[in-house]
Amino acid sequence: MTGGEAARSKRRIGVITTSRADYSHLYWPLRKLAGHPDVELGVFALGPHLSPMFGSTITGIERDGFPIQARIECLLSSDTDTGMAKTIGLAILSLADALTAWRPDLLLLIADRYEMLAPAAVALALRIPIAHIEGGEISQGAIDDAVRNALTKLAHIHFTSTSTARRRVIAMGEEPWRVHRAGAPSLDHLRHSKLLTRSELEQRLGIALISPTLLAAWHPVTILRDTNAEAEALLAALADAPGQLIFVYPNADAGSYALIERTRALAAARAHTHIFVNLDAVTYWSLLRQADALIGNSSSGIMEAASFALPVVNVGIRQQGRERARNVIDAPAETGAIDAAIHRALSPDFRKSLAGLTNPYGDGTAAETIALVLTTVSLDSLLIKQPVPVSDEAEHL
Repeated sequence: MTGGEAARSKRRIGVITTSRADYSHLYWPLRKLAGHPDVELGVFALGPHLSPMFGSTITGIERDGFPIQARIECLLSSDTDTGMAKTIGLAILSLADALTAWRPDLLLLIADRYEMLAPAAVALALRIPIAHIEGGEISQGAIDDAVRNALTKLAHIHFTSTSTARRRVIAMGEEPWRVHRAGAPSLDHLRHSKLLTRSELEQRLGIALISPTLLAAWHPVTILRDTNAEAEALLAALADAPGQLIFVYPNADAGSYALIERTRALAAARAHTHIFVNLDAVTYWSLLRQADALIGNSSSGIMEAASFALPVVNVGIRQQGRERARNVIDAPAETGAIDAAIHRALSPDFRKSLAGLTNPYGDGTAAETIALVLTTVSLDSLLIKQPVPVSDEAEHL
């Protein structure tokens, strides 16, 4: 225990959340930390959480009763990469004051959203140790890949979703004792949350579910200069897809406004098409259980859908390189290829082939591992990493 910890008697742990997506992953780790007798928890909510356009999802954090230490207004009303860059700068300015005032003993970050660069940079300057969830993964079609790797090197404790990801983090030069294979914390909802029945889900959504139900989750492809270059092929395929179509809003990335408008135009022209700005974690998980297929480029199709053996059509390059189970059908961003993949995903034979599927991202026990490590790891010299030995052979590589 450090001097600051002894004076406070409790370990002060700050958690950064920027949107509905990472909050749904953080819910059960937050619940475990909030209930720990030796933890003083503080949530720092920023970006889309405070945006009415993206559902003002901070109300969900308030409703869940977690202590919000700071509300950081930083998301520009912009649809460009310049707006994304400026959002990082605004977040740094506000977080510098907020983290200086509260000074956590540890700061918990998750995943790979560009906004997470801001708290990582501030924590580095303030000498606050960083714990990071979901490092060591790959998504070559988004700037998220570089963000994730940067956060990994800035972090001092790591919680990976898979064994392969753990090995990759260690290969990046992180000491093995710092790297823990926890599984994806989003899967904890399957173990701990009570999912809605079909009728309860219909009541929550305000619609009747019609078979086949297709869930569409599509985000701008941030590695491309035109972040919506792949969207036209997807939307063309979905316009002619069978059954009911349920869209969820994209991330707050460059091109999201234009993507939302294109999606609204499709919904206005296609029967049985619905758009939801925000779905809480339990509602979204319940929809995954009831849907017939998920179409898009969201990580939820890779990481979470396998827990329900749900067929997924993963379109384009955004999730390129990420580990996946056999429920995922990869399709290039071409209308014909997407159409063929949708029909395969909806075939009874394909669904039957997924019997006994195991999700490589864990079994829903991540929160326990994360809370145990964060509450017991020694903070003494945590900031000082030991260098990786370098062989002479490296000179000739």
